[in-house]
Amino acid sequence: MNQHIISRIAIFILAIVMMVFGIQHFRYPYDLLVKVPDFMPGGIIWVYIVGVAFILASISFMTNILVKTAAYLLALLLFIFVFAIHLPNLLNTADADYQRMSFTNLLKDSALAAFALYIASNARHQRILEDVDVKEEKKVLETT
Repeated sequence: MNQHIISRIAIFILAIVMMVFGIQHFRYPYDLLVKVPDFMPGGIIWVYIVGVAFILASISFMTNILVKTAAYLLALLLFIFVFAIHLPNLLNTADADYQRMSFTNLLKDSALAAFALYIASNARHQRILEDVDVKEEKKVLETT
């Protein structure tokens, strides 16, 4: 299986995960409202905005349109979660179960953000590989 196919499968899996996360923001908004920091005005609107952002990033990854922009914005959003939500929750609670959950969420969002950055850094490469036929792709890979 060539690298391009494996790469597209990995990106598609991330897209499915982000789509599910986005849908969950609309199905259970009040369960996620507790995650919105108190210092942010707007409350529930942020849950919906994040849900839309996840769904749009997912669609971008699936259709391979505006992937670089979507991936950079997704990474930024996830790093904001890490530093504005998960890290403060980890540091400011005495509840061991809540600390573990915060730490797990911190790691999860950091990993997803890192994958989004990787996708963004290779977005041009992905598009080029789609436009080049298989023989030309092999030729390019052999010369590099």
